[in-house]
Amino acid sequence: MNRKKWFFFMLLAGGQTAFAQESGDSTYKKQLDEVVVTATRYPVKQSLTGKVLDVITRDQLDKNEGRPLTEILNEQAGVVIIGAQNTPGSEQDVFLQGASTGTTLILIDGIPAYDPSGITTNFDLNLINTDEIERVEILKGSQSTLYGSDAVAGVINVILKKGSDKPFHASLGAAAGSLSTFKGTAGIDGKIGQTAYNLQYTKFRSDGLSDAYDSTGKANFDKDGFNEDIVLANVSQQLSDAFRLRSNFQYSHYDHGLDAGAYTDDPNYTTSSKNIQAGIGADYKLRAGMIHFNYNYNTVTRNYLDDSAMEIAQGGSFSQSSYTGRSHFAEVYTSLSLSRHADMLAGIDYRNQRISETNVYLSQYYSSISALGIDSVKVRQGAGYISLLLKELGGFNFGAGIRYNSFNKYGNVVTYSVDPSYVINDRLKLFANLSSGFSAPTLYQLYSPYRDPYGKLKPEKTESLEAGVQYSRRYFNVRGVFFQRHTTDEVIFTFDGANPNGFYINQDSQNDHGVELEASGQAGNWSFSANYTYTTGKGTTLSNGKDSSFYNLYRQPKNLLNLKTGWQTTPRLYLSLSLRTVGKRIEAVYGGAPVGIPSYYTVNGYAEYKVARTWKFFVDLENLTNRQYFDIPGFNSKRFTFMAGINFHF
Repeated sequence: MNRKKWFFFMLLAGGQTAFAQESGDSTYKKQLDEVVVTATRYPVKQSLTGKVLDVITRDQLDKNEGRPLTEILNEQAGVVIIGAQNTPGSEQDVFLQGASTGTTLILIDGIPAYDPSGITTNFDLNLINTDEIERVEILKGSQSTLYGSDAVAGVINVILKKGSDKPFHASLGAAAGSLSTFKGTAGIDGKIGQTAYNLQYTKFRSDGLSDAYDSTGKANFDKDGFNEDIVLANVSQQLSDAFRLRSNFQYSHYDHGLDAGAYTDDPNYTTSSKNIQAGIGADYKLRAGMIHFNYNYNTVTRNYLDDSAMEIAQGGSFSQSSYTGRSHFAEVYTSLSLSRHADMLAGIDYRNQRISETNVYLSQYYSSISALGIDSVKVRQGAGYISLLLKELGGFNFGAGIRYNSFNKYGNVVTYSVDPSYVINDRLKLFANLSSGFSAPTLYQLYSPYRDPYGKLKPEKTESLEAGVQYSRRYFNVRGVFFQRHTTDEVIFTFDGANPNGFYINQDSQNDHGVELEASGQAGNWSFSANYTYTTGKGTTLSNGKDSSFYNLYRQPKNLLNLKTGWQTTPRLYLSLSLRTVGKRIEAVYGGAPVGIPSYYTVNGYAEYKVARTWKFFVDLENLTNRQYFDIPGFNSKRFTFMAGINFHF
């Protein structure tokens, strides 16, 4: 079936559901009434905030069984994750509303999740499995006032499962499919007296395919497999009506094969990654609010081994690299209801990040050993923040906040946020969000051999605006958003004659803007969702005394469209079909002009059958047309694949 026919089919299905007569199905919830936590750090209805937020519910996750989190995120408006369609274990680069990778902060239960040892502090989403997640909230626009550094484009808050209200609940799942892929998960959770608990283990493995694309079709590139284990545990204890203690632990580890680069195989190159997160927390209920305390320890270790030592005489080499990042995060904050029309949030937090690094390289002609010590490569930062929400003033709501950030390496930063909104007849919402943000230089950028030889790096600073309108009723939601972001002192990698290996500097400025359109609804047994994003941006740098501007949103499409329709054919059988179209992009070329990446589309299908209330079968079908495409030139994306499995809970 050609592209135009797929478009016609999806639009027809969506159009039929959009204008069908409303039914009495009570499972659909009006979005403006939905309670969220990420926008304000305490529960609030979406109708009361001017911020732009999308929610992926557990029900939506359940209807995407067999798919990783990054592929589900890729279907959200404004979200592009490069690597989500590549072989399992590929690097996952998150781009939100045109912002560069590393400027979208990943939160786990509201706590920042970093990899301090990376070039950016981007947290590896391979380390999170969909089965452990209760819901995901995507908050767009600069959120540094609430969440600090790296929340320039927004935050993605992954909220993990907790103990249920039953004394004992168990779940089991197993799935297998293309590329010799297997996933199994088992968990128990519940509540005994005043103690709630959750324990879950997930195993995921796949033979995968070659990371690098064999353009000749005859080179017999080896498969780059993936093997992962994840353990999740959390416990909470209600000590009194007002006081609760919490603890959490997560261990993730995976091994993955790598290649030498685009179009280039390397059967001896492998990587492993390990993440440990452990934390404690407490909540104390006041007469008119809450006090929260959180402490979290996070360590990430990445190892790379390219062992061709036996081939050194024939031009081979041996290289081994190890990167470890450790971070401590502690905070205390309170949310208070000052009156029926006013809430206040105030808090302080402290962050400490350290890294260590070792690199060994041996060849017939050259050898080197380098290291960075964990005691000398570190940064500390502290912050205080306060925000106020005036709400339900005849339909008008107004939020405002300010944050002061203090660093031991590169000065201090102040950020702010202002977000008014107005709701008409509980259905039509007008909103805006004006905010500033910052992204601090990473430890790698500050201490590696590629640090700025001419001065100190400064934090990137942004001014952002989101404005739009949303219409919401019980069976239909539509939203349009305009976004704009101006960045100064953006950190880029550059070269000069004295430093041919390159180094990091602060560029003059970056300007991005675009539009998001979203619609979703339900009519009878049909449901649909659709979103379209237009994004563009230019960087400006000083060259020969003049400003030079150029389009530089590499790998990011100007036009992105997602369409999905679902059909609950019977109380037991659910079917869905989705279409994703990705417009043309450009790829940076070292020492040359950028090259174009062709547009593409993919069609996915899903089906599940509930045999009984406690168990179901499912099958997930991706890239039904077996289309060949590339998110990164020279690296494989998956063709047609499937996953089929069973889930059971009691």
